[in-house]
Amino acid sequence: MFRLPYGVWILGFIWIAFAPSHAAAQNGFDGRWSVLINTDRGACERSTRAGVHILDGYIRADVGGVNLDGRVSRNGSVRAVISAGGQTAGGSGRLTSTRGGGVWRGQGSRGFCAGTWLAERRE
Repeated sequence: MFRLPYGVWILGFIWIAFAPSHAAAQNGFDGRWSVLINTDRGACERSTRAGVHILDGYIRADVGGVNLDGRVSRNGSVRAVISAGGQTAGGSGRLTSTRGGGVWRGQGSRGFCAGTWLAERRE
């Protein structure tokens, strides 16, 4: 993945400048999630794992220094954008009550990268 601060890619890719039509307050997706980000194309790390927190449908990174703007709609649709250190990535996908997945793509100092993400509820 791009050379961003620790855990940046994982966080972004759950959840990865899109916004679903609406975030649901106290939706069934709120809580802590673990995200595995896999790179399929580009010169980024092959895989990374990080944590995110969903509250009232808004996705936030569990680490500092990362700008993660994401949302989960009532039907589980996920869209998010993550940026740090001049590098940006976005992604989309879907969550169920316990897991989810989707795709991401981004641009950084080493060029274009893209791949998939898998998420699993932790609480």
